[in-house]
Amino acid sequence: MKSWIKRTLFGVVGASILVGGLTACGTRGEGHRWQTNAEDSAKFRGKMIERVSSKLDLNADQKQRLTVLTDKLHAQRTALMGTSANPRADVSALVAGEKFDRTRAQALVTEKTAALNSQSPEVITAMGDFYDSLTPAQQQKVRDFMQRGSRWGRHG
Repeated sequence: MKSWIKRTLFGVVGASILVGGLTACGTRGEGHRWQTNAEDSAKFRGKMIERVSSKLDLNADQKQRLTVLTDKLHAQRTALMGTSANPRADVSALVAGEKFDRTRAQALVTEKTAALNSQSPEVITAMGDFYDSLTPAQQQKVRDFMQRGSRWGRHG
């Protein structure tokens, strides 16, 4: 495999892991709610940004890049959720009848894939901008965090 392909694949996988890790940092607290209103969502993102900023000792520029990243991730999540008020009901409707609704299932997959594809370049750019702005020591902290597979400041 060519080295640029390896680096690109490693970067995308690493970015995905980092995004998952950053998202996991903030899921503790006021319950595990999948759907929140805009105010709660903004408050959650603010807490997550402050928490990651303190753990990595981010400067103002890095914190701004992290804010952009969280906004892009939120936009992608919103796009993935779609216009449906109850995504669980949409999936439940697939098995509500006598036969599995393959057509609707494929339409849901196509809709979610299109949302993911349309938002991913912006998320990857924001992730790259944030990670590349970190110092080598901060990048090592991120790698160590991902290696541990646990949250910062929490045991187990």
